[in-house]
Amino acid sequence: MDFPVNENWKPRPYQQAAWDYLCDGGKHAELIWHRRAGKDEICMKFGARSMLLEPASYWHMLPLANQIRKAIWDSINPHTGVRRIHECFPQELFTHRDTDMFVRSKTNGSTWQCLGSDNYQGAIGSPPKGITYSEWALANPTVRGYLRPIIAENDGYQLFITTPRGKNHAYSTYKAARKHPNQFAELLTVHDTGMLSPEQLIEELNEYTATYGEAQGIALYEQEYECSFEAAILGAYYGAEFR
Repeated sequence: MDFPVNENWKPRPYQQAAWDYLCDGGKHAELIWHRRAGKDEICMKFGARSMLLEPASYWHMLPLANQIRKAIWDSINPHTGVRRIHECFPQELFTHRDTDMFVRSKTNGSTWQCLGSDNYQGAIGSPPKGITYSEWALANPTVRGYLRPIIAENDGYQLFITTPRGKNHAYSTYKAARKHPNQFAELLTVHDTGMLSPEQLIEELNEYTATYGEAQGIALYEQEYECSFEAAILGAYYGAEFR
């Protein structure tokens, strides 16, 4: 069964390889995809699928708890005008609890929750079978080591999704996954996905440089859309010159 939630939804062509890996039982994926490539969407869809097929608890984490309500729970799909949480977890199949950003399956009691990885030690309750680490490059890497034994015990999955922030822990885990025979690691730039036209890319670059200046603007553009691990970190002194 490919996706028993919304028959009208299909992964975008460039998302298909990652989706197939997960649906075939893959347990560890590192998705270094450019901004607006649908990283959170595909992980939320897979979370909904997992809830209906494997009753358990699932988490979707951002680095800070105060980020996730705006970025995920209250976010509206600009193309449909529908809240993303309702698109991924339709109300005929799931109940939604707004106070703690909590979703429960009506059919088998599975749960899915938005959490901040900054409070991972206080998040332990019903041990999760699947965790998505969104904006992994900005998260505290200690959370991975702390929660990994739980995932291993439950034979669960870990998804790490992000755009780069220099050669930090996200770079290390991506490189390690590339060498692992059973893990999935993929870097997709905006040129790989074709999400934006050349004209739109020029506009994005112009916006960045107008806001941050030429050096920092180019670095941010390369980071967000080219998925460059070499791009200067915002605020790094003479980063562009060193590169």
